[in-house]
Amino acid sequence: MRSMSTLRSWIQRVSAEVRGASLRDEVVAALTVTSVSVPQGVAYALIAGLPPAMGLYAGMLPAIVGALLRSSRHVVTGPTNAVSLLVGTSVAAQFDDPAMAAATLAFMVGGLQLLAGVLRLGSAVDYVSAAVVTGYISGAGLLIAAGQLPNLTGTTGARGTLPVQLAAWWQGLPALHLPTLGLGLGTAAAILLLRRWLPRGPSMMGVVGAGLLLAWALDLDSQGVMLVGGLSAIPEGLPPLVLPDAGLFWRLLPVAFAGVLLSLVESTSVARSIAGRSGQRLSLTQELLGTGAANLVAGLSGALPVSGSLSRSALNEQTGAKTRFASALSGVLMGVVLVGLSPLVAMLPVASLAGLLLVVARDLVDVPRIRLLLRATVADRLAFVGTLVGTWLLPLDQAIALGVGINIVLFLRQSQLLVVRELRVSPQMRLQEVDPDDDDVDPTLQQCRHIRILHLEGPLFFGAAGELATALDRVIRDREVTVLVVRLKRTQGLDFTVAAVFASAHRRLAAQGRSLLLVGMRADTMDDLRNSGLGDVMGSDALFPTQPGWFVAMNEALAVALRRAGEHDCAVSAYVAHHESDRLDVVATR
Repeated sequence: MRSMSTLRSWIQRVSAEVRGASLRDEVVAALTVTSVSVPQGVAYALIAGLPPAMGLYAGMLPAIVGALLRSSRHVVTGPTNAVSLLVGTSVAAQFDDPAMAAATLAFMVGGLQLLAGVLRLGSAVDYVSAAVVTGYISGAGLLIAAGQLPNLTGTTGARGTLPVQLAAWWQGLPALHLPTLGLGLGTAAAILLLRRWLPRGPSMMGVVGAGLLLAWALDLDSQGVMLVGGLSAIPEGLPPLVLPDAGLFWRLLPVAFAGVLLSLVESTSVARSIAGRSGQRLSLTQELLGTGAANLVAGLSGALPVSGSLSRSALNEQTGAKTRFASALSGVLMGVVLVGLSPLVAMLPVASLAGLLLVVARDLVDVPRIRLLLRATVADRLAFVGTLVGTWLLPLDQAIALGVGINIVLFLRQSQLLVVRELRVSPQMRLQEVDPDDDDVDPTLQQCRHIRILHLEGPLFFGAAGELATALDRVIRDREVTVLVVRLKRTQGLDFTVAAVFASAHRRLAAQGRSLLLVGMRADTMDDLRNSGLGDVMGSDALFPTQPGWFVAMNEALAVALRRAGEHDCAVSAYVAHHESDRLDVVATR
């Protein structure tokens, strides 16, 4: 019943969107997007080292399914440069049948994305830093450019890491084909000029279409200029049904996980960017489910893995699309291209597509953003540079893992920073924080020899356990200390590892007739204390949860500490007398 209610709600929402839109605007946006999707689809298939038809298939059914199921009204689902490059470096060069491997990979990515969506793991994208994403995208830009150098010069090349690609291209450079070079560079220059003159026009399709006419008029094929049809035949008709090869699942699993993460980051970034301008509310879970369904369909229709396209999505919004109808219609129009215009696609010069991809690669390297990153924190710089270099020297699935690994290490390092301060009493009867490692301690801050007070700030999880144990041990080794008071008011969480550290400190002190008192625990921390068994180990008389009012729990703990230490004439005694004279009198008479 719940699923039927959700389906009805979705149908009503989509119907309301379509009724409120201008059909003319939606059709114009769909035609514009399709005019870009065709050359990009072929070009991204070249990046992936796959038959050009797989790039076109990725712009048909996946675009329709993604448009209908995603929460964003503007994101166009289909082949993208980053995902295609991942496929090219991790699949095309390593499998005997790269087309089947790529389709199986798309199916696996879709299944994993659907599982992540059901488990509501969409927010995991927030744990991949902008530095890692920028490093990957920038590195991918240079890899794309290097990979197209042979197509630009009409020479031979090789797949692999950046040094391997550049070395192979350099060795083949003596066979440079000038007509191919002129067509490729001319395409790139024309696209950049048209962008400046007609920023909202379909510059890519216009220039690539002009290249097609030029190739036909001058018979460039007979002059040695490679055409798309010479790489692989583009069959006329709709995509075939392709069943995934289960025998490849295990080999493809690491790449599939990398694809899920990359697609999630890319799609979410695109959706958030456009939603920030349009004011639309997004559901990360719905975005993940929609992209997962689109990848499942991509795998079953013989396409390469898909994601949310930044360029086509932005173009979709800029040309007037208001609903998901435009994105879905672009997928339908791609089907029309496959049925009736395949011979024209086969006549596209590969050099023109190489020129287009040089522009795409240039767009991926965001120089202003990189400059900001390099002026940011050391952690940001490490994550950016590490991921960037990783994309050049490692397979891209490993480069993504490297970037995420750097992220995790830096996150844990930041998270485990536990701030430890010692509290002492000032002449004005106030508790003030003092760094125990600071040799220049104000001599007016008085200290009782038998009572020490530590104030902790930060997360109390396993990563901070070593730092906490060191801080406690430093005080425990002082044989003059009878009572150690630890204030937890500004800490977060308390896991079993940290509880074990406190329990060990308590046992060491108790064995010598000394005491450990914990102060300022919030309700959630008290629950963690009980659940970990620490509350039973220490006993309720050693725990002083937070109470309404300033330092109420601390005053009670210090009164108990004074009774156990017997230092009623020390500065702590004066402090407690100053703040809680009635309670101190009760303690003193016992």
